[in-house]
This record gives sequence, structure tokens and C-alpha cells, in this order.
Amino acid sequence: MSGHSKWATIKHKKAATDAKRGKIFTRLIKEIQIAARSGGDADGNPRLRTAITAAKGVSMPSDNIKKAIMRGTGELEGGQIDEIMFEGYGPGGAAVLVSVATDNRNRTVAEIRHMFGKQGGNLGEQGSVSWMFERKSQIVVEKENATEDQLMNLVLEAGAEDLKDSGDSWEIISDPASHEAVMEALQKAKIETVSSEAVAMVPKNLMALEPKHASGMMRLLDALEDQDDVQNVYTNFDGGGDEDA
Repeated sequence: MSGHSKWATIKHKKAATDAKRGKIFTRLIKEIQIAARSGGDADGNPRLRTAITAAKGVSMPSDNIKKAIMRGTGELEGGQIDEIMFEGYGPGGAAVLVSVATDNRNRTVAEIRHMFGKQGGNLGEQGSVSWMFERKSQIVVEKENATEDQLMNLVLEAGAEDLKDSGDSWEIISDPASHEAVMEALQKAKIETVSSEAVAMVPKNLMALEPKHASGMMRLLDALEDQDDVQNVYTNFDGGGDEDA
């Protein structure tokens, strides 16, 4: 089993908090709206189907889902949302990818650039760090919900590639094409997930930082996560085994 970044572990823990404070609703509504541009029929639109499943998983009301689909297809008026993937380096040189969905590109670019600069990082050109990551399905299950033995055969038979130990949770890595099959296998086994992404940017290798850079890196990642337009933050930063942020 390959290593896992401290930030990813913290991010998984934050998922429950985000759900409670409603931020996850905002992110999922944007994702549904963007996905629905390619068609409002979930049966023929895998991205939309995945987004709807995720929304139902956090008990989003059906009316919210329906309206987000209608805004995406143009049946309801709604602001144009642009998808942007920012690439850059945090303090100490760790790679950062920031997925954004915004209705004001100029404002968001300025805010993201400021966040990087404030912590001693900088934005890079398109393609500057994305080559350090792979597009993978990423599903997280808390250890209290399943043992390694329970999960291993179940997810591998469903098409998963790897099961990683992330401290107090398991991380299931698959090809994006296998995401739905793996999720279905977990649901049939009544195993709850903390989070699931049909397409996540998973680092090929992790990078350790000196303490002075690691603290700045955590501040940058936290700030990015809290920015309203940010959908996801990915990094190859490895904070080590210490769980103190």
C-alpha cells in the first residue's frame, strides 16, 4: 500500500463538518449544474448521475437537485458557471491543484493568486504540476465502518485498483470508469462512505516538507478549501504521520 498525505486525511475528516454547515450543498449544486450542461438525463450522463448520487448521499432535497439540473440545461435562468483548474506551488515547492467553479472568473483568479502569495507560494502555468497527478476514482470509508478484509475482496472484485490505509479511514482507488461499480458494491454491502469522487487528482508521489514550510502549506490548503468557489483541492504534500494540523 502506498503512502498517504496528511492533508488528504484531514480533508476527509472535514467532509462531515462541511456537510453539517451546508457548504457541501453549494459545491454539489454547482457540480450538478455543470454536469447537466451535457444533458439532463442522468441515465445517459455519468457525471450527472454521480453528482446526483453524491447529493442524495448528504440528504439534499430532491427539489434542489431538480432546480440545479434545470439551470444546467437552461430550463431555468442562472448565472454562467466556469470551471477552472489552477496549478501552482505552495511554500517549499509542493504541488497544488485547485478545482474551481465560479460565476466571476476575474474575482476568483485574484483571490486564489492572493492566497498563494500570502503563504509564499505561487500560481504556475497550465500543465506545470498536473503531470504529477493521476485521474482516479477516490472513495473514503471510515475504519469503524469496515475492516480491511471486508473491503479488500469486495472492492477489488468490483474493479478497484488499490486500497490504501489513511490512518482512521480506508481510501479506495479505482479507474474513473469503475467508480459506479465500486460504489454500488459498497452500497449493497451497506458500507457507508465518508466521501466519493468519480474523478479525483491523486498524486503519483508524495513530497515531505520542512516544518517551517509545512505549517504555511497547511494554512494555504485550509484557506483554499474555505474559498466559496473552490470545489476541490489536491496536493502531493506529505505532512508525515503527525495528525496535528
